[in-house]
Amino acid sequence: MSSDSPRKHRIATAVFFFVSGFGFSSWASRIPTIQQKLHLSEGELGGVLFALPAGLMCTLPITGNLLRRFSSRYIMMTGAILFNLMLCLVGFASATWQLVLLLFFFGCSRNLFNISANAQSIGVQKLYDRSIIATFHGIWSVAGFAAASIGSVVVSLSIAPSWHFLAVCIVLSGLCIFFFKDTVHQQPQPHERLQRSKFRIPEKALLKLGFICFAAMAIEGTMYDWSAIYLKKAVHASKGMAAAGYAIYMVAMMLGRFTGDRLANSIGVKPMLKYSGLFILSGLLLAAVLPYTVATALGFMMTGFGVSCVVPMVFSMAGKIKHMSGGPAIAGVSTIGYFGFLIVPPTVGFIAEAFNLRWSIALIALFGALITWLVSEMEE
Repeated sequence: MSSDSPRKHRIATAVFFFVSGFGFSSWASRIPTIQQKLHLSEGELGGVLFALPAGLMCTLPITGNLLRRFSSRYIMMTGAILFNLMLCLVGFASATWQLVLLLFFFGCSRNLFNISANAQSIGVQKLYDRSIIATFHGIWSVAGFAAASIGSVVVSLSIAPSWHFLAVCIVLSGLCIFFFKDTVHQQPQPHERLQRSKFRIPEKALLKLGFICFAAMAIEGTMYDWSAIYLKKAVHASKGMAAAGYAIYMVAMMLGRFTGDRLANSIGVKPMLKYSGLFILSGLLLAAVLPYTVATALGFMMTGFGVSCVVPMVFSMAGKIKHMSGGPAIAGVSTIGYFGFLIVPPTVGFIAEAFNLRWSIALIALFGALITWLVSEMEE
């Protein structure tokens, strides 16, 4: 291996994280536009959004099995291309049933893409003697911020989601093809299927990490799907400010992830996760109790800081569990964690339909307390 190979692998993996973050945030930035285009109520939108995490969950066993058999780089590349294609097609949906179907396959491809990309990040982490894994998720957030900012501009120019997503698909697919050659040749362990019988050894650790991941993904999914809508309908912010509020959340998440490795090395992973839960709890309660533009923006900022490093640190801890390689361990934690994406964001719509969006956000804040409590339980 040449001396610059670790750097090339790190750059290539970072590019795929960028593609994932930019593509998904491009979709999130246009949810209000698509809701208006298809004349969906909050409850109907909640039902439609259920299709994306449903696709995620349906492909979790498939992705875990593929990672036991093939190199994660090939799975990541396949997932990335399918992810970009599905994003493009979502923009052309002209009926609710079409959107539901496309979001399901969008979720399938996103799961295939993200879990294999995280397996790649663990492979790159092994080439370094210091923690770098949070930086990859920081790149994801940079991409999310960039996509949200561009989305805000595109909305103001009244450009249709179809043309917006088509352009994004072409650019992101080109990046994937160009950088694929520098990804890690990460082969599964020959005895990986035999190790599946030993799953019970780390089962307790995986369960706790999985439930922490569940809470974090529930909050992330809620922010992606509902932050702009909350600012627009509960805070009565302008259309531009609603998109900007999501961008504020993404900036906070980005900054948190770029400082996460240093903070973890300084105070430890578990104390950092405890404080993360408290930040989430405080931020979402602030937004729910004081539905004003400045207070809500500050609350979303606190939430972004709080949630920023939970998933990357949980994945990193899962990758260190004995008797399991990184890919299957991440798939195991994700199996629990992605239920947060599956159940919680759509539930926000149902609660909002029955009560209001402020009640929904206040209830979601309790997941921050759950993270803090679960981390405390891990120390016992």
